[in-house]
Parts: sequence; C-alpha cells; structure tokens
Amino acid sequence: MRLSTHFTLREASKSQTATRKGIDNSPPASVVPALVRVATQILEPVRQEFRKPFSPSSWYRCPDLNAAIGSKPTSHHITGRAVDFEIPGIANRVLAQWCADNLEFDQLILEFYQDGEPSSGWVHCALAEVGMGRGQILTITKDETRIGLPE
Repeated sequence: MRLSTHFTLREASKSQTATRKGIDNSPPASVVPALVRVATQILEPVRQEFRKPFSPSSWYRCPDLNAAIGSKPTSHHITGRAVDFEIPGIANRVLAQWCADNLEFDQLILEFYQDGEPSSGWVHCALAEVGMGRGQILTITKDETRIGLPE
C-alpha cells in the first residue's frame, strides 16, 4: 500500500529487530492516517528537496517492538507519527537544519550526531496531533541532550 508517491506501508513497518525477534510490526488501521501524514508532510518534502531516494531507518513501532529496542512507551513511533531517516551523501546536520527551516513538526532531533562526522547519527522528526506541534529542536550526542542544532 502506498502512503505517498515515494513511501509505502511496508517501509513504515520494516524493522530488522522485529524480524530477528519474531515480532509482528504490522500497524493497525487506526495508525495508517498518521503514517500518511508523516509520508506527505515530512518525507515527501525532504525527498523533493534533496532529490535522492532513501528509506526510513525506523518509522512505525508496535508496542512490543518499541519495548524490545528500549525506547520510551511514550514514543511517537508507536502512533506512527515519528520517523528516523538519513540520506546517503547528505550530512545529517544539513538535513536536520533543512527540516528545521522548512517543515512543521512537533519534535526534530539530530540523534547521536558527532561534530566533524557529517554522516554520524540520524534525523528524527515527529508530528503532533493536528495543530498541536511544539516545534521542539534537540541534538542528542552520546554525552548530552541540548536544545537546538549544532552550529
């Protein structure tokens, strides 16, 4: 099932951890509208801007999968409203800055980024319920969580 021009339901539920652990990570029908919003409001604009195909590294996570990877039970991934991604050949800091400047979101995190290593980490972008976005921007490194993106 297509969620948008370039992104599918299969990509949204793909998980190596779920496969290894035998977890069914199929999203319920109630989550599909959120997956469509993420595909159309986050992933498609990114794809159009950078003009490179990419596949999210983590998107929907059923509660069992979310627990298996040690994520918080309040994760937006459980509701299909968060996606983690990077684009080969594009520095993750550049990608995060473009998202910060051009997308509406609840939370944008440059996760596990290391200064001087452009391909380190990944970008996490989450949508809130319609009209409720905080616009929160964070950078998480192995040592700290700080507000904003690195210079």
